[in-house]
Amino acid sequence: MELMIIVYLLLFIIFGLILFSIMQLKLAGMKIKDFWSFIEANQMLDKLYAFSKKYEKMSVQEQVIFLMEAEKVFNAFDKVPKMVWEEEYDKYSDVLDTYKNIKVLRWVSN
Repeated sequence: MELMIIVYLLLFIIFGLILFSIMQLKLAGMKIKDFWSFIEANQMLDKLYAFSKKYEKMSVQEQVIFLMEAEKVFNAFDKVPKMVWEEEYDKYSDVLDTYKNIKVLRWVSN
């Protein structure tokens, strides 16, 4: 009996925390889907940051893939307030610079 009360209490607390986090996201003006895409984009940003260090050695196909993935990351980051991703700004900036450099290289080659 005591075990059931503890389980119900823990479930109630978990449910309350989920509702509280959803409410905080709504108050910040974000949609849950946008926040989830931001989390996924943040993981992709780490991978793109590693690739951005060696963009000059990328093949044309790798550059195209980098450009497409970077655009997805930029779109996801644009939907989230900047105060949420302040600490990722340096990585974002490096990926953006690499994105611009690749775009210019591809433009010049055409």
